[in-house]
Amino acid sequence: MIMFALTWIGLICWCVCFWWMHRISARQDALLKELHDITTRIEGLSKAEHDMIRDVHPKVHEIKEHVENVAEAVSPQNSAAEDASS
Repeated sequence: MIMFALTWIGLICWCVCFWWMHRISARQDALLKELHDITTRIEGLSKAEHDMIRDVHPKVHEIKEHVENVAEAVSPQNSAAEDASS
């Protein structure tokens, strides 16, 4: 009789263990899917950012030159020379 009860208890424990492992596996699958979706969105944003930087990069040199020209035009030394010539 004890052997029969222990067999049923063991069988119930195995069922609970398999159910628990299945539940953990389902949670892991959901988490992995969520992480995959996040990485896909990050890759898309990175590609978009890279394309924007590639579009802007040639213009950066032109902007830098323009800023240097403006800086020279409004520098105190340059405006003092213009005041003296007036």
